[in-house]
Amino acid sequence: MLDCPDPRALAEFYRGLLGGEITYADDEWVSLRGEPDLKLSFQRADGYQPPAWPPRDDRPQQFHIDVTVDDVDEAERQILAIGAGKPEHQPGEDENWRVYLDPVGHPFCLCWD
Repeated sequence: MLDCPDPRALAEFYRGLLGGEITYADDEWVSLRGEPDLKLSFQRADGYQPPAWPPRDDRPQQFHIDVTVDDVDEAERQILAIGAGKPEHQPGEDENWRVYLDPVGHPFCLCWD
């Protein structure tokens, strides 16, 4: 479950990123389900404060999703087009992942082999 200011908007972002279908929605809660085991929910949080990237003591990352892709450059183009952000702080060139931010600031990574 992810806290956010607008559950429907954030669920739509993750539906674009991960696939699946919205199986329940009201003003306070949205459920996203998909195959094989995708189960995410989004809850309205008044006064929501996004995590910091990189994490800080006063603003931890809260949660983190890794998404494995075949072509990270193509996946990056797609996720930026649906509303992801790319923070300045990134791993070194030898790492097999890049960090992105969802529309309300939760970090997630695109990873490759």
